[in-house]
Formats: sequence, C-alpha cells, structure tokens
Amino acid sequence: MLSETVTVPAQGPDQASLDGDLVLPEEPRGVVLFAHGSGSSRFSPRNRAVAAELQQAGLGTLLLDLLTEDEERDDLLTARHRFDIDLLAGRLAATIDWLERRPDTADLPVGLFGASTGAAAALVAAAERPERVSAVVSRGGRPDLAGGALELVTAPVLLIVGGNDQTVLNLNREAAARLRATHEIHVVPGATHLFPEPGALEEVARAAAGWFGRWLAESNG
Repeated sequence: MLSETVTVPAQGPDQASLDGDLVLPEEPRGVVLFAHGSGSSRFSPRNRAVAAELQQAGLGTLLLDLLTEDEERDDLLTARHRFDIDLLAGRLAATIDWLERRPDTADLPVGLFGASTGAAAALVAAAERPERVSAVVSRGGRPDLAGGALELVTAPVLLIVGGNDQTVLNLNREAAARLRATHEIHVVPGATHLFPEPGALEEVARAAAGWFGRWLAESNG
C-alpha cells in the first residue's frame, strides 16, 4: 500500500499549494477525494476513520487541506473561507485534474466524500467534472449550499444524515428533491451532527464504502 504526503497546486491567481495525504492500495478500484467541513482539516478523525474503511475495501483515498495555512488562521478568526463554496469547489476540481495527471491515478474512477460545507463543494466539483467523478457521498453535509449545481450533478449521490440532526436532515431532503442524478438519503438512527454516538460513525463508513464500491466499480466496467 502506497502512503505519501502530497502537494497539490491550487486553483486561482495566488498559486497556493494544498497539502494532502494520499493512500493507494496495491490494486485500487478507484480513489476517493475528501472535502472536509467547517473548521476542520485533513486530520479530521472522523474523515480518517471513514478513509480507513474505504482503504480496507480496496479504494484509494486523498485527504486534502482545502485551505492554506494562512487561510486556515484567517478562517479561525473570521470563518469567511469555510463558506466560500466556489473557492473550495475550484480547489477540488483542480485536485481532480491533478489526479488525472498522475500515472498511478490517471485511469482510476474518482469519488468525492464531503462533510458539512465540504459536501456542497463536492457537489459543485462533481457538476464541473462530470466525466471524472463517478460518485459523491455527503456526511452531515450542507448540499443546499451547492445551489444551482444540484441540478447539474450526474454522479450518483448518497446523503448520510443523523436522525437527530433535524435541521440538517430537512436541508438534505430539500436538496435531494432538486437532484436529477441517482440519489439516496441514508439516515443513521439516533445520530447527531458529528455522529459521536456508539456505532454511528461506523455505519457512515460502511454506507460510504458500499456506495463507492458499487458506483466506482460500475464506472470501471
């Protein structure tokens, strides 16, 4: 299994670089790019737990810091970057292009896993790269923030929400009604927004692995 820290050139005039952790099994069935949520990073223990499950299922993973260190510091004070969906989606799209340029990932189908605001960015990026993105999973996400991109997404979408996260659940149902692509809402009973309840995050990981395993395999033919 290949495991390396990578640097991805970000989109935009600032020529920023993003740090990421790439893990590829010996014969990966695809690669899943993670978009973290508000105030989080590639070190999110929840996303890393899901990534470990995907790796066990034979999928590569790329956990990426969508903001630079300077932007992270500014965001902690102002929270102005975490809701900049266009910025985050542009960086995800640039990373999808970067994966296509790497010889070891160029031919792999791509999945996107987004949490919180990262889910909206993932959906926008999926709409912008329909030929490359084969599946999207949202964990406790805000797909409603993807706006008009929802109708343009062609990849199958799984929306995972805690049963006790009522406000976010309602927003997910409203967003799902706008999706034209194949989609499902997976409600984890009794779970709240960050899925801290016993067994809740494990259910998230299993559902995500099943979704990516199904649709990335289908993309592989």
